[in-house]
Amino acid sequence: MIVVYTSPGCASCRKVKQWLKDRELPFIEKNIFKTLLNDQEIKHLLIRSENGSDDIISKRSKIIQQSGIDLDSLTTDQLITFIKKNPSVLKRPIIVSENGFQVGYDEEEIGIFVPADLRRIAENSCTKDCPSYKTCEKVRECAS
Repeated sequence: MIVVYTSPGCASCRKVKQWLKDRELPFIEKNIFKTLLNDQEIKHLLIRSENGSDDIISKRSKIIQQSGIDLDSLTTDQLITFIKKNPSVLKRPIIVSENGFQVGYDEEEIGIFVPADLRRIAENSCTKDCPSYKTCEKVRECAS
């Protein structure tokens, strides 16, 4: 399942959601301001990111700048607590699935969220006579 961490007013979040809807890919949206992220969820995001907190935390956020906090000096538990209290420090959107992890909307990279079997079907089997041709066409675009 694809999970998209969003916030209101985020243009990139809207693009990601529309991209997923256009391809009829089911996803769960988690508004980081309405849904309290639990410790396991935050730890999962940190583990999945290649560069840890650097990938998912905006160092330019007001909270980081005003507090002068050194994220590198925090323990994992302290960092998780900090993120829970200050979800606005998270970059958005964050897109997570079993096989993919992406921060922000990147048109070239987002195709990783289309399941491989669906990409193969769209590439090899779908013709203009297929009732799902328009949806498959969007999947084919991701595969190329």
